[in-house]
Parts: sequence; C-alpha cells; structure tokens
Amino acid sequence: MQLAPGVHAVITDRHGGVSAPPYASRNLGGMVGDDPAAVRANRESLVAELGVRAVVYMRQIHSAEVALVSEPFGDDPPPLDGVFTTEPRLALASLGADCPAVLVADPQARMVGAAHSGRPGTEAGVATALVEAMAAKGARPGRMVALIGPGACGRCYEVPAELREQVAAKVPPTWSTTSWGTPALDLRAGIESQLRAAGVPDVRHDARCTIESPELYSHRREQPGGRFAGIVWLD
Repeated sequence: MQLAPGVHAVITDRHGGVSAPPYASRNLGGMVGDDPAAVRANRESLVAELGVRAVVYMRQIHSAEVALVSEPFGDDPPPLDGVFTTEPRLALASLGADCPAVLVADPQARMVGAAHSGRPGTEAGVATALVEAMAAKGARPGRMVALIGPGACGRCYEVPAELREQVAAKVPPTWSTTSWGTPALDLRAGIESQLRAAGVPDVRHDARCTIESPELYSHRREQPGGRFAGIVWLD
C-alpha cells in the first residue's frame, strides 16, 4: 500500500515462503527455532518481491530504544525496538506474532520509521520515542502519517487483572475486557493515543486480530510459530 506520497508499507503474512511446519511458510523471525537457511531464503525473496535494496531487522527486546539507520545491521543487530531512516529503498521491518508494528512517515522530510510495540514496549512508550527521535532529525509530527499493524485485539488479549491495572495506569486507553468478560489489554488503542499525544494527526489501522486471523502468526494461538512483519520504505 502507499502510506503517503513516496512512502510504501506492507504487512506480510505466513504464506509464500519455504519454512517447514510449524513455521509454514514465510517465517521472517530468526530467533524462533526455524531453520536459519529457510529464514534467510524467506528474507531474500522478500527483498526481491518488494523491489527494495535491503530490509533492516532489529533484535527486538520490548524496549523503547530507537536508532537512526542507513544500512542493515547484518547478522548481529543491536537490541532495540525502533529504527528510522532517510535512505531510499531501505526497508524497515518490525516483526510480530501478536505485537503490533508501528510504521511512521513524514513524506515531506523523506523520513520513515518502524517500531515493535508489544505490551512492555507500549508501556514504555516506544511509539512516542520513535516520533520524538524522528522529530529530532528534522521530521515534524504534524506532517506524519502512521499505520498500526495487526496484533492481539482488545477482545482477545487476556491478561491478569493486576497487569491490566499496571499498563492502564501508564496508558489508560489500553484498559479492555475480553469478549468472555475477563481482563484484557487493547494495545492498538494505547498506541494510537500515544501517537496522537505526540502530535501525529493521521493514524491508520490494519484492524486484524492475530489470534483470530489464521493467515498471520500468533504466539498466543500457536507455539512454536513464526513471525510476520510490518515494513515501510521510501521510493
């Protein structure tokens, strides 16, 4: 999809790769027990499919750490959960299997960013950190557009009552209840509130719930399992 003029975004799914069950078939995660050769082949074919020069993958640790990048990290990426760039055709990936990706762009500044915002990252404010880091390099939040990718929805993401209290104390819109009446978290509502509070006016959603969508990987639905990606890049 075109997220903004000159900016492209894609949400991959589990189909079209070479990974064997239970990772079948386009697992992009390198730390979930899949055959490394299969993951490498899946990642290489994705580069060709997207027509980009490379894809940047992070070593995601559920933090609010963000970095400016101009090339892929290679085989040993640093531990962080947000990246941004001004390099054309350098795609940025946020891997997930219930944790939403946050893809952000300022098309006028020619700058894009990607963050992995699971429960700890949302609580820590990684989406806010990404917007602030991009703004420090010349982007303007008021010109930004953001896409929040698929994740475990607020009607399915069951958590203990104490955890709901803890997260909602920091990010109130995350407070939710499952469809069967137990405590839950709505991460995407929380992420949207953080983006809007940071000044981003245009926040879009891929509203699919990973737990309910068999074409996507879900850590809660299947273990072991793979990872799909939210990806953003400049023309």
